[in-house]
Amino acid sequence: MTTSFLRNAALALVTATSVLALQPAQAATDAAAVVKHYADVAFAKYSDALTTAETLDKAVDALIATPSEATLKAAREAWLAARNPYQETEVYRFGNPIVDEWEGKVNAWPLDEGLIDYVDPSYGTESDENALFTANVIANKTIKIDGKDVDATNITPEFLSGTLQEAGGIEANVATGYHAIEFLLWGQDLNGTGPGAGNRPYTDYDTKNCTNGNCDRRATYLKAATDLLVSDLKDMVANWTPDGAATKNIEADPKAGLGAILTGMGSLSYGELAGERMKLGLLLHDPEEEHDCFSDNTYNSHLHDAIGIQAAYTGEYTRVDGTKLTGPSLSEIVAAKDPALDKEMKEKLATTMAAMEAMAKRGQTVEAYDQMIGEGNTEGNAVVQAAIDGLVAQAKTVERVIASLDLGAIELEGSDSLDNPNAVFK
Repeated sequence: MTTSFLRNAALALVTATSVLALQPAQAATDAAAVVKHYADVAFAKYSDALTTAETLDKAVDALIATPSEATLKAAREAWLAARNPYQETEVYRFGNPIVDEWEGKVNAWPLDEGLIDYVDPSYGTESDENALFTANVIANKTIKIDGKDVDATNITPEFLSGTLQEAGGIEANVATGYHAIEFLLWGQDLNGTGPGAGNRPYTDYDTKNCTNGNCDRRATYLKAATDLLVSDLKDMVANWTPDGAATKNIEADPKAGLGAILTGMGSLSYGELAGERMKLGLLLHDPEEEHDCFSDNTYNSHLHDAIGIQAAYTGEYTRVDGTKLTGPSLSEIVAAKDPALDKEMKEKLATTMAAMEAMAKRGQTVEAYDQMIGEGNTEGNAVVQAAIDGLVAQAKTVERVIASLDLGAIELEGSDSLDNPNAVFK
């Protein structure tokens, strides 16, 4: 039997009784059903993230085997496709320690790209905060970490994850995950808040007509990074199987599980997405504070984060193959307790989605996200601010839901960008 069949059979038994029943025993059962479905959707989402990463891995193989404009474009398109299901999993990060501890392997940002490869002279040559600012491991078979020579001859997944990632204890030394791969496919975006993304030539991988040197090592790095991404996603898929550690953890205490769902919704909405990923860049008008800064895909990543937040409440998810998953939802729990609050939560989520979709439409037809946050771009700034406002408002309603369900003290992620903007400029 498939995992999906087993889960669906279990959910059918659990949801046979009405979600509106108010007896304590039934309420506990309903919470258990909601948490089970939440875990089922997590398994589906991470499985989709894995499938699309495997497609990316194959596209990278094709690029390395036959470098051309076409194979580079195909690899970039595969990366873009892989971002969507992964971004919709981010709501699982907050509230699930297993995910939070793992997340930095696959989605850490921003990164000092000079650690990995060549950079434009405008990037600079040194940093007071990071001794590996321009280490360029692709060009150098020996690098210094914490004052010691480290052999970088063999660029393997193990070397990237065990030695280079956060080398020297510096978070900006991001050597693995989506953004390292993004940099290797697009290169630096040198356009500031002007039009255009990164423009790395395919010949950076053509050993017979190599540009910018070390094409063989660059290809080795890219392949190691994509292989590692696939491996890391396999680990997380395993965590959300019925017997996986993340599933067992969330299902052990259904009431606490509801708290975890709301923690994910509120923390991603407020501190992470509205604050660190959006408001900070808008305050500084800094294109370097753009999440997918090499590919100019930021508007799309933010949109899919918002889709993931909404799905955590409604229990709905559309898989990459078009299959639609539905099941017992947090919305039903809230509606049974306070119909007006459920209506408010769904309206706030819908308002945010409309603002995100407007931002995405602008990103596809008018200007990229880094242009939207540029200084003096009144209209673009307003589009981004509307999405931020929606996220902040829905986070406040999440707090009301937490109180209504009597889930105890739950602290959502904050951000100086929202809570203490003056600190951003110090």
